[in-house]
Amino acid sequence: MNALGERLLAFLVRGVFLLMRLLGPRLAPALGGFVARNLGPHVGRAHRIALQNLRLAFPEKDEAWRAGIARQAWDNLGRTTGEYVHLARIFEGAWPPSPGARVELSPAGLALLHRLAAEHKPVLVFAAHLANWELPAVAAHAVGQNAAILYRTPNNPYIAEMIRRMREPIMGRLIPAQLSAPIRLAEAYEEGLNLGMLVDQRFGRGPMVPFFGHDVAANPLIPRLAARYDAPLYGMRAVRLPGGRFRLELEGPFELPRDTRGKVDVPATTAMMNRVIEGWVRENPGQWLWMHRRWR
Repeated sequence: MNALGERLLAFLVRGVFLLMRLLGPRLAPALGGFVARNLGPHVGRAHRIALQNLRLAFPEKDEAWRAGIARQAWDNLGRTTGEYVHLARIFEGAWPPSPGARVELSPAGLALLHRLAAEHKPVLVFAAHLANWELPAVAAHAVGQNAAILYRTPNNPYIAEMIRRMREPIMGRLIPAQLSAPIRLAEAYEEGLNLGMLVDQRFGRGPMVPFFGHDVAANPLIPRLAARYDAPLYGMRAVRLPGGRFRLELEGPFELPRDTRGKVDVPATTAMMNRVIEGWVRENPGQWLWMHRRWR
């Protein structure tokens, strides 16, 4: 796409963001969910990928069940899109916890956050494309856990800059998923920042690990950092609740697999993270991003 096309696309995206802001933090996600769950099943390639993935992950289920889960996944994607410009408002009242907040932290997660705040030591946190997957980063920043977040930048530079300006004030330091990312993440950790990353999508250069009974190429970057710094590893996820609410759960530190020399075993730790994520997805299959080609 040429520069003019990129500017026009960015103008369109800016208009969509403006519309979502005007609709507000409740109506925008509701509209997004309505549109996505009704139109998504007719988006041929993406919907076929979702159903293929569901057949691989849940061979014991019938087609009607899989179609229902795919429809829920479209609804979740639409709601997440509608929530994008309202993340700060959605999180209001969650920290310190107050009655009526739309986001709650699990009791175990609250205890862990208090402990991490008292220890003042950087940690590694993995997450997955579940519910609204932006909320864990918003929560970490809001509770004072200074963090660096690895994120995938849009190809359109104007949209990328727009999103950076929206996300950075509520998420902390953003590190683009580029060739320099491992170096920049290591530098951030050495500065004392926590590192957060979504790790549930295909990573072609990663080790093959089991996921729903099938081998997938998985992202080993966090395990490599854990091995390099012998760093504590946690998992954080969002769970979508009725009424436009969420629960955030933080768990860990995980006991990391080690090799015969006592060093963190990177492939085994990568496999462990994927087992945890598989458990999360099994609990709420309709809240995961099934449209991604995870198995290929």
